[in-house]
Amino acid sequence: MGLLRRKRRSITDDAAEAAEWIATALTSSGYQADFSPPSLWEIDRFFEEHSSEGEARSGGLLSEDLGSRLFALGAYTGEVIRRDLGGVWAGDDDDPEAEINIELRLPDGSVVWPIQRAMKRYANGDEDAIAPFAGALGANVGARPARTS
Repeated sequence: MGLLRRKRRSITDDAAEAAEWIATALTSSGYQADFSPPSLWEIDRFFEEHSSEGEARSGGLLSEDLGSRLFALGAYTGEVIRRDLGGVWAGDDDDPEAEINIELRLPDGSVVWPIQRAMKRYANGDEDAIAPFAGALGANVGARPARTS
């Protein structure tokens, strides 16, 4: 994917930076991205509004820089889970696919791959929704908000 990598930076630093960047970008686009567990419903809404059946909507916010944006959305997802449940990011900087394989190790010993989950959400739609994924891990995402469209 060749995403946000720079020399002498770790993939975990890249993930933290990407999560902050996408939170700011999402907020400026009208999404609530405050790192609270319920904000993960906003990530699902973002995917619904900007992609369909594994394709970016023309002119949508995923129609450019798809790899970087999926990485950032996955990093945001992982960071919300980490802040709510605890845990640490872990990754192998020598892995050529470190951006995809970065993992979040939770205090209960579970290991999850938030970037891979964002990629699945993009490819498969609501069946791989983000908020229910986090909810199944124990994050208090609350109920799915009513759709206003």
